[in-house]
Amino acid sequence: MVLDNIYTVLPPVVAIVIAIWRKDAIVALLAGLLLTWFMNAGLDPILAGKDTLLGLWGVVTGEGNRRIIIFSLLIGALMMLMKESGGVSAFIRYLANKNLVTNKRQASLLPSIIGTSIFTDTNLSMFTAGIASQSVFDKYGLSRARLAFLIDSTCSPVSILLLVNGWGAYILGLLDGYQLTDTVGVLINTVLYNFYPIIILIFVYYTAFSTKVYGPMRHSVANAVSQDDADIDVVKGSDKGRAIYLVLPMVMICVLTIALLFYSGNGDIRRGSGSWSVMYSIIFACTLLVVMLLKDGVFNVKQILRYSAQGIKQISPVVVILILSFAFGDAVKVYGTGIYVSGLIDQNFTLSLIAPMLFITAGIMAFATGTSWGTFAILIPIALPLAFSTGLPPEFLVAAVLGGGIFGDHSSPISDSTIIASLASGCDHIEHVKTQLPYNLVAGALTIVGYIVLVQFFF
Repeated sequence: MVLDNIYTVLPPVVAIVIAIWRKDAIVALLAGLLLTWFMNAGLDPILAGKDTLLGLWGVVTGEGNRRIIIFSLLIGALMMLMKESGGVSAFIRYLANKNLVTNKRQASLLPSIIGTSIFTDTNLSMFTAGIASQSVFDKYGLSRARLAFLIDSTCSPVSILLLVNGWGAYILGLLDGYQLTDTVGVLINTVLYNFYPIIILIFVYYTAFSTKVYGPMRHSVANAVSQDDADIDVVKGSDKGRAIYLVLPMVMICVLTIALLFYSGNGDIRRGSGSWSVMYSIIFACTLLVVMLLKDGVFNVKQILRYSAQGIKQISPVVVILILSFAFGDAVKVYGTGIYVSGLIDQNFTLSLIAPMLFITAGIMAFATGTSWGTFAILIPIALPLAFSTGLPPEFLVAAVLGGGIFGDHSSPISDSTIIASLASGCDHIEHVKTQLPYNLVAGALTIVGYIVLVQFFF
């Protein structure tokens, strides 16, 4: 029973309020999920419970979701093996000996550059940048909240600008069938008008170069690990540790992901299966690391199994959050939240306000549902007819939807990408949301101003 009114936004609002109030993403998502199905079932608790269980089962058994769950669990095992084998410690010593990372600025640039370089998959990008940078940030007294901001505000924005990835193929499919003379050209030209990811990337590199932070993140910097504690933590792990235990698996993940995207896309990397590619990449990377550790006599089989289990156990709460976020996103889609919010826009807006309203609506939808994929699917079919009827460039309005979706997605406490950024950086999830949000809001406000000015003076 989909209600075409304001009540459809109640479950996401409740979930977000609980997440901020209780500082517990699992409780928030579970409450939102139960409330969504309860309202959708006409307040029938038995039907609501049944629908909730079916929704969770659908997430766990869904092929793409199952791959992401396997990938996430294996990331936990890989991270623990890297740490306990001394690979992370050796990597930090290597950077210090080579003078590649000798100060806070270089430490901040490390995840920023890695995140910018890997644009084929946002999850892979965040995990790679986070794993490679955690101990470096600890060593130089930089907070994990800053690391979470740098990777979250780099990986998703870069992926929506350099669309040689699953997002590109997905959006290209949404553009088909709208009498566009050059569909690929429209997709490429969205980069010129996608102000939000460009502005947030400027914020990222300003933060990295200046080492300055603002708002709540200033308090997170004060809570960073001290230099003495960092030095102790860096040398933890096996005394047989080598930097290659961290570097080679990470390089293998990146290279294999690109190769498997190319393979699964039949020669077109944009049409490859991201979940399939990253899952097999992490399987091969874990296998490679295990072989190296056994061959070098660092661990025996029993130790590898024990540390892998510890890593999986450590990451399990985050995987639970991922499962709940997927289920919650599916539930609010069925309930009609996105349809209601998108319906708030019509063709009677002032010309200069159409792009800002698309951006704001996309941001609200992505923030409330925790995903930009559904936002794109609902709003791009609205943006293109608006472009044709008003004479505004299609790529301009499509870019407003894409930028708004990214803004809402990586600002939302119930977004899987925000959760993964917290996980990859080892940062408390609510702290990450709280410290990143002021940057996102400023970038969003500048984007809206830019759209208004562009229409007033150039269109």
